Amino acid sequence: MTPLLGLSRLIDATTEFIGKSVTWLILVAVLVSAGNAIVRKAFNLSSNAWLEAQWYLFGAAFMLAAAYTLKQNEHIRIDVVYGNFSRRVQHWIDLLGHLLFLMPFVLVMIVYLIPYVRMSYVSAEMSSSAGGLILWPAKAILLAGFVLLAFQGVSEIIKKIAIMRGDMDDPAPYVPTHAPLEIPANPAPEVRP
Repeated sequence: MTPLLGLSRLIDATTEFIGKSVTWLILVAVLVSAGNAIVRKAFNLSSNAWLEAQWYLFGAAFMLAAAYTLKQNEHIRIDVVYGNFSRRVQHWIDLLGHLLFLMPFVLVMIVYLIPYVRMSYVSAEMSSSAGGLILWPAKAILLAGFVLLAFQGVSEIIKKIAIMRGDMDDPAPYVPTHAPLEIPANPAPEVRP
């Protein structure tokens, strides 16, 4: 299990670096958007390329940070139900979810995106908008996002198995966010003037 945990740590470190790095793409997208708006209003100039660049930047931030979101255990789940189970059951739910849902979906997306990106690159596919950008970089970002997500999925599976076997401590113990409301045993009577 030790070599697999080493691989998991390498994947986690790579995911962490990429996830934190791509957050700057949001700032760049905002600056491009603001610059485009200023130029359009002040000089009556505009370009579809600037609009598409905003979409590319936002899409890149979203897709390339998906693996980081999984690593941080911030992916979507139904906490109201999940939180009612013991931590051991939660680990089983996560492991089966990764194996039966995440990994098959990610692998299907990768299989279909490879020829999709290749065809776009070979044909030098361009945007249908006048003055638009080439499309293959945006499609390649989709592929890269799913590849990163697949690697992080492998890391999460390794960690779940190690935790369940007792080979490592739980790095993210789950604390239910929907704890029951506590009502005092002897509420103070309401005093009216």
